[in-house]
Amino acid sequence: MLDTVYPITDEQIAQYQRDGHILLEDALDAACIPPYKEAIEQTVAERNKETRALKDRDTYGKAFLQTTNLWQHNAKVAEYATANRFAGIAARLMGVERVRLYHDQALFKEAGGGITPWHQDQHYWPLATNKTISMWMTLADIDADMGTLRFASGSHAEGYLGDIPISDESETQLRAFVERKGFKLRQAEVMRAGSATFHSGWTLHSAPPNYSKRMRPAMTVIYFADGTRVSDLDNKHRVNDRDHWLPGTEPGDLAATDLNPVLG
Repeated sequence: MLDTVYPITDEQIAQYQRDGHILLEDALDAACIPPYKEAIEQTVAERNKETRALKDRDTYGKAFLQTTNLWQHNAKVAEYATANRFAGIAARLMGVERVRLYHDQALFKEAGGGITPWHQDQHYWPLATNKTISMWMTLADIDADMGTLRFASGSHAEGYLGDIPISDESETQLRAFVERKGFKLRQAEVMRAGSATFHSGWTLHSAPPNYSKRMRPAMTVIYFADGTRVSDLDNKHRVNDRDHWLPGTEPGDLAATDLNPVLG
């Protein structure tokens, strides 16, 4: 299944390029999810170090349990994170021939977990391109009350909005920006296991709390266009990301390390 092509229409490509995000049903058939869900959950259990109660964490800490680069630690997760099916979707939506893996991350929003503040993903990424995209796939059937992503349609066209990491301040500042600009908000009311959203690195997005009594298990994979170069390291988060995901590179170098295989 992971080596098969997901059919993308011209209309869907146009929608993504206009809005900066799209929901794709059955990006992976729900029947194929269980072994990957098990592997992802196992790796999260082994590698996530968060032990504090929700009440003792800041807003970022309450948003989700974040575990990165699972693909390096579990062969089954590696099948998932490097799948041609997903990389092909990413390449076609962005209009590029090939993509490279930036990194994967599990984002598990616990029962009672808090908001994910408004933010731009690419604030963190030292990538000198607008051709970046995140796949956010739910590993279980969920609804909006569990924290499906909320997007500001068209906000990717604004580009980089400044050094505004995920925080209470980003929630206040970027929510006000979204309201002032009048972007239409889009949020899936229901997502089946295996359905996924794809969004640009510049697309403003957030998520509500998880009001349910169940974990919201989401897995993300981030891609960028092959041929991209490393950008200026103009905030501390980009320095940290360079050290973790593009080790040994400097601004202007090709973003092409052993951690960034060509896919699709």
